[in-house]
Amino acid sequence: MLDAQLSRPEKGESVRVRFAPSPTGYPHLGNIRTALFNWLFARHCGGKFVLRIEDTDVARRVEGATEAILDGLRWLRLDWDEGPYFQSQRLGIYREVADQLLENGYAYLCYCSPRRLEAMRQEQVRRKQPPKYDRHCRHLTQKAKAELEASGITPVVRFQTPLEGQTEFQDLIRGEIVFENATLDDFVLLKSDGYPTYHLANIADDHSMEISHVLRADEWLSSTPRHMLLYRALGWQPPKFAHLPMILGPDKSKLSKRHGAVSITEYRDQGYLPEAMTNFLTLLGWSLDDKTELLSLEEIVRHFSLKRIGKTAAIFNKDKLEWMNGVYLRRLSLKEFAEQATIFLERHFSASAEWPPPPEYVYQVMPLIQERARTLAQAPQLSEFFFIDELEYDSSLLLSRGMSSTSATQAIKVTLDRLKAVGNWDVASLEGFLRPLAAELGLSARVFFGLLRVAITGRTAAPPLFETMAIIGKKRCSERLTRALDKLSTLD
Repeated sequence: MLDAQLSRPEKGESVRVRFAPSPTGYPHLGNIRTALFNWLFARHCGGKFVLRIEDTDVARRVEGATEAILDGLRWLRLDWDEGPYFQSQRLGIYREVADQLLENGYAYLCYCSPRRLEAMRQEQVRRKQPPKYDRHCRHLTQKAKAELEASGITPVVRFQTPLEGQTEFQDLIRGEIVFENATLDDFVLLKSDGYPTYHLANIADDHSMEISHVLRADEWLSSTPRHMLLYRALGWQPPKFAHLPMILGPDKSKLSKRHGAVSITEYRDQGYLPEAMTNFLTLLGWSLDDKTELLSLEEIVRHFSLKRIGKTAAIFNKDKLEWMNGVYLRRLSLKEFAEQATIFLERHFSASAEWPPPPEYVYQVMPLIQERARTLAQAPQLSEFFFIDELEYDSSLLLSRGMSSTSATQAIKVTLDRLKAVGNWDVASLEGFLRPLAAELGLSARVFFGLLRVAITGRTAAPPLFETMAIIGKKRCSERLTRALDKLSTLD
């Protein structure tokens, strides 16, 4: 780990960072973690967070991806200070930079056809050589260039990478990084359609937008020597670089959809809270200390620094995310939880004849599921028996813990008969009635209440029985106990 001074902005330095996603797909955990770390660094340092959409890869652009990126940032409350800027609207800037490099001898025109480049790559693979451009056009004569242009070929612009020496830079997380120039190819800067490659547009925009620190994923580390060479060729001061550790699945393979690497907006739709998501994502690569796991966004901003970012890959653990989300759900006020859970209840039960119930009834149910829910999307499953009349469950569940159909039938019949005399249908009255009844029937409270729980909820595990019965009501409880008798009759 570098000395703390290295990872902090210098005195008087204005911090400007950027999040620059490409709309070639929907924003996943890795993208958003990068955005979050940039946002946290900017907010901690009192700097600016710039949003830039790198949309120059026209062929791979995905419809709706830009909107999904903006929605994901808004959901997590990662507000931006400038932008969004769109690279597709800045093509003239990249052309000017490419022309400057051509004029100063740092770039050249390449007329190689896609067919020739593919044949070259196949031959390199056959020879077990690393695939890279063979610099065929690097030393073309003026006469050769004129002939190629006369034939109607539109060239690309390539950077003239030094053939010898080294390119080094200081990474704020990994320390000094050195690349041999001989391992780098003459990469394309400007394509034949006039659109820039990532390398050209990226450094041109970072320079013009006065970006001071580039915090980006570890996968871009190999691009950095190319960018450093471009900065030097143009005589520009490069920003400081920090390459963030990868996020791996629990099996330490590349994070994929089977691990949970879905669009960030899918987590929103699955009922995760933004506060839990930012807390979880922050700990994928950064830590306050060796024990603290629950941190508010304000606390994270206050303590965030690059020196606490690790070098090793972070492991994505969906179970931990669910646990953390459950903690944040329980921290909500009952009103807040009810408002958010009702959205998911309406989606699930909207086609049901029993929906919508009175708002006060829904509000009564909420405390019983708030303690058990790990996501808001679990609310319908946890509370279904409160909102539907016909319960579907296996009749054999009524005979759990060794009860026979005869003893279960007798217990329910007696319960139904005695319930008629219950006046106040509340938790205290029900408990005062049912506990003595269990002893009278010669059953343990655990066995008797388990039978009633299945009959009334269709579940072997549900919220506390007396609270559940009090909310469902005397009439519906009696109806469900009667249906349970019908189910028991089929087991004889």
